[in-house]
Amino acid sequence: MMKEFRALDREIEARSEDQALDPTIPAPPAALDRRSFLRRSAGMAGGATLALTLQEFLGRSAKGDSPGPGYGPLFPKADRNTGLELLELPEGFEYVSFGWRGDPLRGQLRTLWNHDGMAAFPVGPYHVVLIRNHEMRRSNVRAQRGAPVYDPWGGGGTSNLLFNMKTGQLENAWQSLSGTDINCAGGPTPWGTWLTCEETFALPPTRGYTKTHGWVFEVPVFGWARPVPIREMGWFSHEAVAIDPMTNIVYETEDQHTSGFYRFIPNVPGQLQAGGRLEMLSVAGQPMRDLRGFMGNGAQFPVEWVPIHDPALVRTTPEPLGVFKQGLALGGAIFARLEGCWYSPDNGKIYINATTGGGVDPTNNRSVGAGQVWEYDPVNELLTCIFQSPDNETLDNPDNLAISPRTGGLILCEDGSLDGQRLQVMTVDGRLAPFARSNIVIPSVGNPKPGIAPGDYRGAEWAGACFASDADGRQWLFVNNFAPGITFAITGDWSRGGL
Repeated sequence: MMKEFRALDREIEARSEDQALDPTIPAPPAALDRRSFLRRSAGMAGGATLALTLQEFLGRSAKGDSPGPGYGPLFPKADRNTGLELLELPEGFEYVSFGWRGDPLRGQLRTLWNHDGMAAFPVGPYHVVLIRNHEMRRSNVRAQRGAPVYDPWGGGGTSNLLFNMKTGQLENAWQSLSGTDINCAGGPTPWGTWLTCEETFALPPTRGYTKTHGWVFEVPVFGWARPVPIREMGWFSHEAVAIDPMTNIVYETEDQHTSGFYRFIPNVPGQLQAGGRLEMLSVAGQPMRDLRGFMGNGAQFPVEWVPIHDPALVRTTPEPLGVFKQGLALGGAIFARLEGCWYSPDNGKIYINATTGGGVDPTNNRSVGAGQVWEYDPVNELLTCIFQSPDNETLDNPDNLAISPRTGGLILCEDGSLDGQRLQVMTVDGRLAPFARSNIVIPSVGNPKPGIAPGDYRGAEWAGACFASDADGRQWLFVNNFAPGITFAITGDWSRGGL
């Protein structure tokens, strides 16, 4: 296996910088293709299958009755890499940090910062490739040469990290896309790629850009992305996507204070660049229904879909809410900052976070806005608010989320105002419990990462939660802390709680 990874490394590095920077080049050669790589790896093992497909991974579940969502009190735990007590976790769990801001990447590049959305792709019995977003803009840094560049003045992009779950170590890392802007979240596809989303709307010459921003791009597990936006998925402030593998429909969230929830129906399953149809969710019989306000847990709405006739704003005046206004005019529903979005293989439903949803509580006239968790049922076309946070102490503005393949429970990443942002476990029936708390304080003396400014980062948001399991059945939770920019791998005894 490691010989194959080293050979792959040599092939990638052999590709010239000019080719890497030219968006008109063909797709990476077969040697860099994930399927070809996995076939070669399986052949080396005497025909044994060494890798799970993404669908096999998502469907692998040792479900059983969980005693509850929580795992007990949280305690400061030392990082296996730096020795610092960066996280608070329950007893029976450990973690290792890697992929810090400024860490070296292949090709003499350095790891970008503002770590955000991420997904895990199994590539062997003990190996996983993480594809990670960097939510950066032109004002932070110019695009790194040596990776495929969409816009020379875009500061964001994606990096791929090869992690060994047997040893708990990072083995390789490279930048797979550069020159994009504010790559916030995204989502994995059933065919084994990552969709990275720009959470912005910008036209040149804004900030010196040479191209428009506010698109979705597709990134492979190995090699580099072709820096070509999927225009028919819409030009707006994207956040996350989730794909229903039964229908190949792509569900998209929009991060605005007036947000829509969209679906993209591709013309050709698995080939998003071949175009398709974009639509916006509407509450049946209640056109322009505003769902940003106070909702009781369990509030349910039958839904339908209205068309977006000009998703790339070719025929209309480009503006940040151009797509949203098209849907709203036809009766589309309004949400408050839709962010995390994930498909559950357990029940075929889509789970969505409205980060600032909640409005004013009529029982005490107090403004809440601490977040809502929504469930969309595509079979029955029903939308349900499964949880609305009563206050920030209970759930502090949920952002990214992911589904545990072991139980079907949710992991919620907080992005609020608390000093000590949390990862929270939520069952699909709305039970909630903390799983981890940020304890990231970088000391001025004994700083293991001189490129990181000393300081208290406990209030920085969590992002990019995702799961993978190794051949021994050990489950890992991978997650990012936005600032200073760290990726964590957490493992332990999952059996006694909701993940």
